[in-house]
Amino acid sequence: MKSQITNALSDFFFEYETPRQVLVRNRRVGVVCRLIQLGVLAYIIGWVFIYEKGYQSSDTAVSSVFSKMKGVGYTNVSGSERIWDVADYVFPPQGDSSFVVMTNYIITEGQKMGNCPELPGKDNCSSDADCEGGSFKRTGHGQMTGKCVNTTKTCEVLAWCPVEDDNNIPDPPLLMSAENYTLFIKNSITFPLFEVIRSNLVEGIDNNYISKCLYDPEDAPLCPIFKLGDVVKLSGFNFETIAKVGGAIGIVIDWTCNLDYNVKHCKPTYNFHGLYGNPDEKDKARASVGYNFRFAKHYLEDKVQKRTLLKVFGIRIDIIVQSLARKFDIIPTLTAIGSGVGIFGVATVVCDLVLLYLLPKREFYKNMKFKYTDTQTQQDSESLGLDTGVYYTIEANARQVHGIDKSNVSACRSPDSIAAFFFFFKCILSCDDEENPFFHYLRGLNCCSPVDLTFILQDPDSEAGSTETEVSKK
Repeated sequence: MKSQITNALSDFFFEYETPRQVLVRNRRVGVVCRLIQLGVLAYIIGWVFIYEKGYQSSDTAVSSVFSKMKGVGYTNVSGSERIWDVADYVFPPQGDSSFVVMTNYIITEGQKMGNCPELPGKDNCSSDADCEGGSFKRTGHGQMTGKCVNTTKTCEVLAWCPVEDDNNIPDPPLLMSAENYTLFIKNSITFPLFEVIRSNLVEGIDNNYISKCLYDPEDAPLCPIFKLGDVVKLSGFNFETIAKVGGAIGIVIDWTCNLDYNVKHCKPTYNFHGLYGNPDEKDKARASVGYNFRFAKHYLEDKVQKRTLLKVFGIRIDIIVQSLARKFDIIPTLTAIGSGVGIFGVATVVCDLVLLYLLPKREFYKNMKFKYTDTQTQQDSESLGLDTGVYYTIEANARQVHGIDKSNVSACRSPDSIAAFFFFFKCILSCDDEENPFFHYLRGLNCCSPVDLTFILQDPDSEAGSTETEVSKK
């Protein structure tokens, strides 16, 4: 028992096992194998390393955006002139990454709390019974009092009076001068993994440059000052159309950086996208076209609280930061190489399927690839004085001679086949010797003849079916 344990431990620590390999000389299978390996190699180099940058680690940025509008607008409505500055037409005024620039409006001045009739077309009535006191209509302006106003044939409501009439939108837009407003964007980012901090005010952009530059995709792609009319145009919109009813535009600041190069090459690019309000849309029956909202300015007049209500139509601008930084890292490189080497195994699997299931000589290849062991086989090989591998070679080829057309018979190419060659000649010379144990084996297979044994040893790839002639001596 002790010796068995010692031997087992010795075998475990001091022996090495390796898979058995069979060299198959077949042009079709060889070409298929190399084509698959070439495809895998192209995938690893082209897709994993060149396109997907599998040799680099990546990180996204933490960013902050600050914006500032500049410009002055002028309106003249019914002889009432007015100047609009940044505090009047930008909402909210804090310089956030998302804001609205007013381009058109409907103003209702001098509203105060009281009872007044609804607009014609809303809450129509013919008698007081049609106006339920204390109730609300979803599209109404206030709470119904229960009275029907005969002059307008609408219900009376408790609301800010006079109620707003927004049926007629000014056309052309009142603030067409907004096309000349300018937008300044300041963006700072940090890539925490690589400890890199960048700003869109990159090298070469100073106060002198900013005071003169205006963004242009070709001439000034890094200038952080944008003309509102150019932004609308670059997003694919018509300024007059979007200014009338409003819309939304996205300004995307893209930071895609390869930090294997100098950090000064990490610079932003600007892209402009029309989000909604596109005049090219064919569906003219769309609901809720454009972008608008309401706000009110409250004041006291003769100790009475009043307000000025504005329905604002404007361009909503959303500044979006996209970022991706990459840098060489040994860990993803080794991972990509390891996964690629593993994919090379696909060639082996496919070629094995072709060999074992599709080729005409698949039975022969199966006998060459798989080595079966059992008690009866061991006894037969020992009784014949043969190595087990030689025994399987003899049996496999002999069965093929007996069971299939001789033109398809294949012989083993293992080193042991040389020894089997001389054993067969000995068998041929003594085939009638009933004391020869191999005589009974071949007689059982009905192939004990010099011709059959010649085919057992035949080289399937030779032109004339010649037998192996090389002799190996130990």
